[in-house]
Amino acid sequence: MDYGKFIYQQKKRDKELKAKSTQITVKEIRFGPQTDEHDYEFKRKNAEKFLKEGSKLKAFVFFKGRSIIYKEQGQILLLRLAQDLEEYGKVEAMPVLEGKRMIMFIAPKKKSK
Repeated sequence: MDYGKFIYQQKKRDKELKAKSTQITVKEIRFGPQTDEHDYEFKRKNAEKFLKEGSKLKAFVFFKGRSIIYKEQGQILLLRLAQDLEEYGKVEAMPVLEGKRMIMFIAPKKKSK
């Protein structure tokens, strides 16, 4: 077998593998520590839609200025979101405070055939 044919077959195999693989997108939803009920419901519906599409969800609470004192409220908000989206996805990472953001990841549940 000559080298040109080998390279051609390898590229062909790589192209097939790439076509079979799925691209995972990460969608973000941003909350404030004092997010109101209507805003929360609106963002929850969007998160539900993202998970149904098969995208991962990165939900985070952004603390501006002195609002960092409301860490507990931010954590409660994210845990409530996780509980509301329980049937659409599962929590990959529990809420963690990184700088001025409290971040949580939710992965979509596998679709049963």
